[in-house]
Amino acid sequence: MSEHVATLGQLLDGAGTQWRAFDIGRHITKLDKKQFLTIEQAQTPYPYPLGGHAWLAIQFWDSKASKEPYVWFLKFPLDEQSKLVSASRDHFANMVIEALGTEITGEQADGKLDNNPYVFTPNANKLAAFNAQLKVLLKQPASQYYEHAQLYFSGKIGFDNWQSVALQGIADFALRLDNDANLSNLQKAWAHLPLEVLQPLSAMLEHVEIPTSLSELLLAYGQAAIENNDTIALTAALRSLSKGQAQGLSTQLVDAALSSSLGNDSDVLLTIAGRCFVQLEDPERLHIFMDNCAQHQEIAELFPSVFADLVAIPTIRPHLLGLLRKENRSETLARAIGRLFS
Repeated sequence: MSEHVATLGQLLDGAGTQWRAFDIGRHITKLDKKQFLTIEQAQTPYPYPLGGHAWLAIQFWDSKASKEPYVWFLKFPLDEQSKLVSASRDHFANMVIEALGTEITGEQADGKLDNNPYVFTPNANKLAAFNAQLKVLLKQPASQYYEHAQLYFSGKIGFDNWQSVALQGIADFALRLDNDANLSNLQKAWAHLPLEVLQPLSAMLEHVEIPTSLSELLLAYGQAAIENNDTIALTAALRSLSKGQAQGLSTQLVDAALSSSLGNDSDVLLTIAGRCFVQLEDPERLHIFMDNCAQHQEIAELFPSVFADLVAIPTIRPHLLGLLRKENRSETLARAIGRLFS
């Protein structure tokens, strides 16, 4: 491997590894290698920026060894056009070469990058979901907690006995809905799940392209939550639906939420911005959404923080900038936009 490495892909290829890249900022989404190369070369913006950064998981393994794969969780800054700041990536690559040389796998690599400024540890939910997804991709068995989670969701040990269900078990279950009777059991169990299970479960399902039948159930559940003024149930439904195969059903729930009494609720608005952002690629829906953010009274920073978050997403940016010039805006929205530049 040469001393000068232009991209992370070259670094990994030069070390003789097989590798995959994922975005794990919003949803856990596998990045195509060609797409990843254009991102690394700053030819295209990062598709899913969060907080001005690219949040990546790079999974790699020595093609000659059969050991468990390694994972780097990396956070790189993006510029104002959401393109990768190449100097940071170069700095990381140089630190890797300095610390590990060409041997980036094996025992000698363990712990060598712990204090690297670009390395981060995902939160417990994200880590559990990523571990579960990797095991599915690698066709490996689920964790030791999976069978107990299956038992729980089948209703056989009682839905109130959730304390014994491990977070990793919930993640494994959510990522294996096409195994055994998992999907049908979940559909029967959903209405009986306590909050202590519902919230971590929705944090797993937001990474899953759930089938249409489950999306239909979640849409009805979310609509009932709106009628009952239940923010927690609504945000769980929005999160769980957000990556589903039937995006039209997710759109229906977003629209219902935005036109309801919960449409100005900060948790609902932040869930839509963070997880249902695909729905905000529609200029009219984006207008309604930003107007709702402007109407929100309790958190002064809500509107500017949501604006900054969404304007960084390449598919939303032109529509949001278009909203700045739009004439038929409410007075509240016009004032909120004005404050961004004051």
